[in-house]
Amino acid sequence: MATGNENDVVLGCDGGRRPGCITSHVVEGSMESYRFYLSRRTAMEMLSDRGCDVSDSDLSLSLTEFHSQFGPNPDLQQLRICVSLRSNPSKKIVVIFCGTEEIRKQTMCGIYAGLPNKENIHRLILVLQSKMNSYARKELEMYPFKVETFHICDLLVNITKHALKPKLEILTAEEKNKLLRKYKLEDKQLPLMLETDGIARYYGLEKGKVVKVTYSGGVVGSLRTFRCVV
Repeated sequence: MATGNENDVVLGCDGGRRPGCITSHVVEGSMESYRFYLSRRTAMEMLSDRGCDVSDSDLSLSLTEFHSQFGPNPDLQQLRICVSLRSNPSKKIVVIFCGTEEIRKQTMCGIYAGLPNKENIHRLILVLQSKMNSYARKELEMYPFKVETFHICDLLVNITKHALKPKLEILTAEEKNKLLRKYKLEDKQLPLMLETDGIARYYGLEKGKVVKVTYSGGVVGSLRTFRCVV
């Protein structure tokens, strides 16, 4: 058995081996179950960073504990996550892991029909393993709440934990207005961040949100800038 941290593994999107991958860390279960472990852990971290009530035990769940809780071949239904917003406990974010078959309109209709207490859902996050066709994406527009999609490969690593990532702070509406008044600017005059940017997607940022970005270290010491999501 290889030594090291069981979390420090990079997997290909096809679940296969790559040069340098520490696949021997998967002591039990399949490579597929390990991908579920990594992606679910990142989803938990993402939800916590978005202001959801996520327990410490979910954030620190080890691979061994994951297999003990979900088995070596996890059932997708059991992998579902439903957590409350700390700012409004009646509102929930739901995360659903989808199968390997193509996501069709019927799939989305079935997912929606199976959601309890729809009026309490703030957002729905779908973790995909396959393509979603245009009819399914059109169906998402009918949902009464925002739906986000991530491919499972996007969640194998938490991009915010990179050592070189700057510190990010999401401004409230009041903080944003104060900033714009102070420098006599409009949104479009700030440096921009696309809504499709990986960081914007991680935090679920919508157009108009402003992020304070602080870079530390290097020859510049500390540098602060602001970016508006478009």
